[in-house]
Amino acid sequence: MPLFGILTNFFIVKKKYQKNLKTFSLLWSLIIFNISILLLYFLNLSSYQFQLIGEISWFFSSNTNILIGLDGLSYFMILLTTFLIPICLLLSWNIEPHTKTLEYINFFFLLESILIGIFCSLDLFLFYILFEAVLIPMYFIVGIFGSRERKIRASYFLFLYTLVSSILMFVAILFLYFKTGTTSYLLLKTFKSFDYLTENICWIAFFFSFAVKMPLVPFHIWLPEAHAEAPTAGSVILAGILLKLGGYGFIRFSLGLFPDSSAFFSPFIHVLSVFGVIYASLTTFQQVDLKKIIAYSSVGHMGLVTAAIFSFNYEAIFGSVFLMLSHGIVSSGLFLMVGFLYEKHHTRVLKYYSGLIHVMPLFSFFFIVFTLGNIGLPGTSSFIGEILIIIGCFKMNSWTALLVSTGMVLGAGYSLWLCNRLLFGNIKKYSIKEFKDISRREFFILLPFLFLVFFLGLYPDIITNLLKTSILNL
Repeated sequence: MPLFGILTNFFIVKKKYQKNLKTFSLLWSLIIFNISILLLYFLNLSSYQFQLIGEISWFFSSNTNILIGLDGLSYFMILLTTFLIPICLLLSWNIEPHTKTLEYINFFFLLESILIGIFCSLDLFLFYILFEAVLIPMYFIVGIFGSRERKIRASYFLFLYTLVSSILMFVAILFLYFKTGTTSYLLLKTFKSFDYLTENICWIAFFFSFAVKMPLVPFHIWLPEAHAEAPTAGSVILAGILLKLGGYGFIRFSLGLFPDSSAFFSPFIHVLSVFGVIYASLTTFQQVDLKKIIAYSSVGHMGLVTAAIFSFNYEAIFGSVFLMLSHGIVSSGLFLMVGFLYEKHHTRVLKYYSGLIHVMPLFSFFFIVFTLGNIGLPGTSSFIGEILIIIGCFKMNSWTALLVSTGMVLGAGYSLWLCNRLLFGNIKKYSIKEFKDISRREFFILLPFLFLVFFLGLYPDIITNLLKTSILNL
């Protein structure tokens, strides 16, 4: 459906139809989102089997096929993707330069189709191709529509870091194919004759690909740079869904295909995750760019996710998935607010702002809510994920749980520090002369994020019941 949207857009590219181009694209993306919700009625997520399996042979005389299917984990990742794309397209109303509107919209439709394919993929070759293909639209989104002079450098950072790291995964997939004769995830999951060294080497190859995509410290260097230079919509989709590809890969492939190696390397992952959580939290205090503050916050949250994934119990893994979904909502909301502020005042340097609650009450209300969600206040969506992660990590290792929770305390510290510096105190009239609250369009963009932060925090059973079987089937 997103590819059909790209094809249709080429027929309405004339300048006089540009408003129709935006309107059609937004409506089409909303139709895709609604269909992804209706897809739930065709899925039996209480089953331990993948649903809606489809298979097409794409190489002659070989056992590699286009194999797709859904379970609860992939379904919710697709739902998050189709939810964020209309938000990104709604931001195109103020896009500059206007002559690039078609390219902007089509890049996001292309990105949506690739992401849906990734989460449906049950063949390792198909997964790898789509996993790499994500870089193409993101490279152009950052490089063409970025907001500052270093956008070309940031797009190369994003492209090269993730491309180079994924080469090892490609080599491992080829090795598995020549050893087993198949790249089917369903068949490889039942394959029990991997020797100890082979499984460890393959796990390491997959680990580097997913660790950079997460990103885990010290593989995070590209993320703050990409966020700082990306347009608002690029930051939303980067934080909201692209960072989840690493976590999805760890759960689906590292745990699913290499369980013994995952257990063997779990102490290493816990050390790396704890270091990443604390390092990212302390680094956040030193940032002056609003986008980089939220970017380093994302690095810290992804450290929580990886520590939970490799704790090997239901509570921790479910908490990691729930936190990924919650982070996709809360972090996207924060990036949207920073983008709205930048559009009005053309700076993201924190020292130029103060006392916004006096002149921008609606903006301040939304920012406080998303900050509380980022902290994990009880009643918000992040609290469910974080408390389950602490419980699950404590079952695995009490020291890991203690150190991870220390990072969460630091996270509350920098979040409240940012909120205080930005919203309270005296207005700095010497740096910004005029203040204007969020517009009606911006208000309605933020409203679904506000609803989901509280809805998922108060009624987590909606996701729990649908994800339970998928997690127990790992």
